[in-house]
Amino acid sequence: MVEAVWNGAVIARSDNTVVVEGNHYFPRAAVDAAVLKPSATTSVCGWKGTASYHSIEVDGKTNTDAAWYYPEPKSAAAEIADRIAFWKGVQVR
Repeated sequence: MVEAVWNGAVIARSDNTVVVEGNHYFPRAAVDAAVLKPSATTSVCGWKGTASYHSIEVDGKTNTDAAWYYPEPKSAAAEIADRIAFWKGVQVR
């Protein structure tokens, strides 16, 4: 079982993550939707496509753009469709 933890809270838990470039992508259903807040940030990866972001809020603290996902991944990255990954101090263990 893999967990994503930030600010003392487990924000995602799954035994079905996909690891791409060292990042665990959790199924969206395995992520606590209540901690995800919308963000207008995007970035582009040449082989995965355009990433969108969420900020994470736990106990009144915000971690800006700490979660990302590919709403429409390119075919080479189809395995990460409907999955979310984390960074910026989110511990994945």
